[in-house]
Amino acid sequence: MNSSQEAALARQQHKGITKTKLAKRIFFIILGAVLMGVGIEEFLVPNRILDGGIVGISIILSHLTGWRLGLFIFVLNIPFFFIGYKQIGKTFALSTLLGITILSLTTSFLHEVPVFTEDLLLATVFGGIVLGAGVGIVIRYGGSLDGTEILAILANRRLPFSVGEVIMFFNIFIFGTAGFVFGWDRAMYSILAYFIAFKTIDIVIAGLDESKAAWIISDQHKEIGEAILARLGRGVTYLTGEGAYTGDDKKVIFCVITRLEEAKLKSIVEELDETAFLAVGNIAEVRGGRFKKRNIH
Repeated sequence: MNSSQEAALARQQHKGITKTKLAKRIFFIILGAVLMGVGIEEFLVPNRILDGGIVGISIILSHLTGWRLGLFIFVLNIPFFFIGYKQIGKTFALSTLLGITILSLTTSFLHEVPVFTEDLLLATVFGGIVLGAGVGIVIRYGGSLDGTEILAILANRRLPFSVGEVIMFFNIFIFGTAGFVFGWDRAMYSILAYFIAFKTIDIVIAGLDESKAAWIISDQHKEIGEAILARLGRGVTYLTGEGAYTGDDKKVIFCVITRLEEAKLKSIVEELDETAFLAVGNIAEVRGGRFKKRNIH
């Protein structure tokens, strides 16, 4: 195979990977938007429970005017699509437009479908879970289903508040309005549903096997490293450090584990060196290397 053929093959493989990733992104954004629509129309709205953000405003306006919820969701989010396109990027904006369009169509289609439950607590819990799962999937694949997030990102650049604080202030206003429109009991159920959805989003984005980084400083670094490799099946890296107080050379063990393996790691370290220094922190994402767990026989 000559160089031109190799280059052509490389371009073809790159194009195939790009198309595969694009198809995967489109599929999961559609799936996430449909799940959010189910959570809204089959659990929350029929029981007069709100979500936060633009969707929450849309639910209130739909209730007051009698117009379709999907119409308000689409129209109110359009300005944020253009803002996102200019300020954040084309890919994010187009992914957001796709998600919002599917969400609007899903809520319109499900409007006449019988609800799953009329029990307020069940509707709150399962509505929050389904909605949060949908939003988490869309965020994980590079989109958004609510213009509030875009507004918060832009406001964060001009105001002395974090993105989370801006969203919180916005939602306090929405849930306060819901208290006057739907009653204060519904407003409290709405806050509960929002909290459940928020936690579900974290789980979906981080995954159930949330990754954690561990740093261990010990004179028994070889024994601890070998034990982690043999009993957890995780690779370790030895780093060289220096104690600021004593000036002594120290070996630092670095490894990445899952949340479920944290207790086992602590027991290994305590067993081999009770005086060892151990620090564990959350990691948003792990790529490359040999993080995939080895089989332990």
